[in-house]
Amino acid sequence: MRQGAWQSIIMDKTMKSSNLFITGCNKSHAWMLPWFKENFYKHNPDAELMVFDFDTLFTDLQGWFKKPAVMIHASTMAEKVCWIDTDCEVLGNIEDIFNYVKPNQIAMALDQPWTTRRSNRGNWYNSGVVVYQGVPAVLSEWNRFIVQKLTTEVGDQEVLNWMLDGDTLRELTHIAHLPRIYNTLRLDVIDNTVPPNHKIMHWTGKKGKDIIKEKMNVE
Repeated sequence: MRQGAWQSIIMDKTMKSSNLFITGCNKSHAWMLPWFKENFYKHNPDAELMVFDFDTLFTDLQGWFKKPAVMIHASTMAEKVCWIDTDCEVLGNIEDIFNYVKPNQIAMALDQPWTTRRSNRGNWYNSGVVVYQGVPAVLSEWNRFIVQKLTTEVGDQEVLNWMLDGDTLRELTHIAHLPRIYNTLRLDVIDNTVPPNHKIMHWTGKKGKDIIKEKMNVE
């Protein structure tokens, strides 16, 4: 994507709204944005979406480690916010996702494949779709652990899992249940655990990006 085209997708928002969808990425992943936005607006034509430029924001952080910081920043722009990764394929209307927001919690779907594969670390929650209101304590702590490098975990989702530490009480305190139809994973297809009538397919990892390229007819 040309630099001009990349810059043109960055939006500015000054008025606080009720519900806001957000996503973000750097130049290396910007090729997915036209596909992401086309799918999003096809099924959610009246929804508000903001795209954050990871190349210019929070430059002291790397890659997806910027996500919690962006989420905190976006909390000032709307009463309720939903983060969606750019490798998510929106398959239906998802504006009802904000109904799952609970005070002082972040709503996330269980990452069933990782929970099965890494059961020694308790339940995993996938950070590709996160719904919240304000700045719940767990979101603030999630960002603090990343900024202060309090763990050597390799990704934002891994940091959150490390924080929860498989503790059921911590999960009940900080994580609200989001049905997996809002974040169905590529590995769910492999494991034959795709929920019926799912609304978001999350094409994770390099293999998922290859699938997106096929869908976009991109070399």
